[in-house]
Amino acid sequence: MKAAGREVTIVMVEDDEGHARLIEKNVRRAGVNNEIVPFTSGNAALDYILGADRTGDNIQGRYMLILLDLNLPDMSGIDILEKVKSNAHAKRLPVVILTTTDDEREIQRCYDLGANVYITKPVDYESFANAIRQLGLFFSVMQIP
Repeated sequence: MKAAGREVTIVMVEDDEGHARLIEKNVRRAGVNNEIVPFTSGNAALDYILGADRTGDNIQGRYMLILLDLNLPDMSGIDILEKVKSNAHAKRLPVVILTTTDDEREIQRCYDLGANVYITKPVDYESFANAIRQLGLFFSVMQIP
């Protein structure tokens, strides 16, 4: 997956190790070989995405796709989404929400804040694996601005 001829880094913000492994396995199975940088906390992910100073100046010339869980130990994924989408340098980064939350208001809020895709993790393993396989196929044809 490339943007403007450059490799896209997949930033995965997921605190459940089993889900993280499943996501990576199925993204790879779909033929997406981009670097996946995993984070289990929101603050560490924001440091990487926006820089420790949170200005986003570090993004220049970098392309990222963010996979974001909403339920993290140190902050809400909604907070991360708001910070990314309100930053002038990061607002065009595609964000895919991957979470167990299926509340309609929460889903709408994520889209209102600029999420590109919202996927509810099915509770049973096989349905979740299938959703992630479909996500991997989506990545393989997706264009990143």
